[in-house]
Amino acid sequence: MGMENKNKSKAVRPSAVIVGGSSGIGYETCNRLVNRGWAVTNISRTPCKNAKVTNVTADVAYGSEAFDAIGATAKKFGLTALVYCAGFSMAAPIEHAKESDYKYLFEVNFFGALKAMQAAIPHMKKRGGKIVLVGSLGGDVPIVFDAFYSCSKAALEMLARSANLELSPYRISTTALLPGGTSTNFSFKRKVYSEEENGSYSKPVNRAVAALANMEQSGMKPCRVAEDIYDILVEENPPIIKTCGAKNTVKRFATRVMPEKLTAYINSKMFKQ
Repeated sequence: MGMENKNKSKAVRPSAVIVGGSSGIGYETCNRLVNRGWAVTNISRTPCKNAKVTNVTADVAYGSEAFDAIGATAKKFGLTALVYCAGFSMAAPIEHAKESDYKYLFEVNFFGALKAMQAAIPHMKKRGGKIVLVGSLGGDVPIVFDAFYSCSKAALEMLARSANLELSPYRISTTALLPGGTSTNFSFKRKVYSEEENGSYSKPVNRAVAALANMEQSGMKPCRVAEDIYDILVEENPPIIKTCGAKNTVKRFATRVMPEKLTAYINSKMFKQ
């Protein structure tokens, strides 16, 4: 019996905090949960348009408002689940990447997830709970000229593994969910350095950005990823790492058994290098 069924048997409405639920995967996750009877609070810079969702407007990279809201939600509704979907991507060569940009990326993609977990865990320790960190296949195989994004997603995988070792005595599970290319507006929000900023890397950066956007826009729908998130939240014993879809699962397995040089070669060709 999943957690949702247990809560129903006790007449307790399950409650989730979604960080980054205004669009894409996070928005679809909000919709699925409220349509299935959950109390949902979204924390993001832009409100979620679903009228059934409680919104807290905050930027996870700045200040403590976002993380204070997790505690306030837990006190009001309880806290069954935390889903971290917030993300930032930048296309830039390592040589010319600006410190302010890659620090902001890590604040959103990794440290925001860490702080959200630190805010949620004390409220989950009594009854248990589920944490889902939305990672990426790019955390296993680098995205060309998006190195910092890949690094941040790899860090989320390790955070999930470590959290499970520490929190299992409290019946708190953490899953890093790894989508492949997903068709959302995230493709068009990516910060792309200018030709002047990219210098001698300008043409290969432009090719890589175009190839990545094509992979994303021809990839799976965000509702498919949201369904995987929901399944994790109601599963009794969810996996620590889960890849979205059979095709992406095969890809991830292949990269782990192929020689590193072969993986790098195939990856470079995918990004038109």
